[in-house]
Amino acid sequence: MSDAAATGGDGERAVRVERDGKVAIVTIDRPAALNALSASVLGELEAAFLALADDVPAIRGVLLVGEGGRAFVAGADIRAMTSLSPEEAAALSRRGHRAAAAIEALPAPVIACVDGYALGGGLEMALACDLIYATDASTFGQPEVKLGLIPGFGGTVRLPRAVGLARAKELIYSGRRIGIDEALDSGLVARSFTDRAALLDGARATVELIATNSPTAVGTAKRVLVEAAGRPTEVASDIEVGAFEDAFRTEDMQEGVAAFLEKREPRFGGA
Repeated sequence: MSDAAATGGDGERAVRVERDGKVAIVTIDRPAALNALSASVLGELEAAFLALADDVPAIRGVLLVGEGGRAFVAGADIRAMTSLSPEEAAALSRRGHRAAAAIEALPAPVIACVDGYALGGGLEMALACDLIYATDASTFGQPEVKLGLIPGFGGTVRLPRAVGLARAKELIYSGRRIGIDEALDSGLVARSFTDRAALLDGARATVELIATNSPTAVGTAKRVLVEAAGRPTEVASDIEVGAFEDAFRTEDMQEGVAAFLEKREPRFGGA
């Protein structure tokens, strides 16, 4: 297992990236602040995922976790926000959107492993991932209206896609928190686990299962799902048709079909 640490402008170690075989683990490491997202942490998170993109298909999946056991991410760094001008707040919002976009654009699946609080910006980073897995003790919410704010890192965009427009409005307007049962029922969380160890084991098992498939096909499927979300059916269908055509140009498609016909396991090269 290799390890590389990212540091913020103040020297604080905030994001840790570990590679363990085909799995990368990105850890937000500010447990004393419940892993709150400052501008520097968001910048490090974006940089970490942009760097990981260069390692695909060697990296077949990423786990995004929070250190400390109390929170995945409890939200944005409110104390650091108190002195921001409106223009500086817009810059912070753009930085949050860039971090979420880097997670969403990675051509390999990303699983948010939530253990504890995923509130505000924390939920927004989790929503940028492909899947949210969580422990039974986890709590979710977009409480920004309680501060006279709205979600600023993509919550108004991605939460409706995850749980539907009506439920997203109810959660954002009320600012209330929900537990694991409601998160599962709404489709926000894909799977729940009793504790952190089981959560990480389950997420690794999912990445290992995905890794048996063509990395080119998985990456293409992810791109289509992201690009087609919210588009009219005709537009979304055209995106899928174009990607299906592209798949026929890949070596992985040729290998996958050949392996099926020859009744053997495929040897995908990611090309």
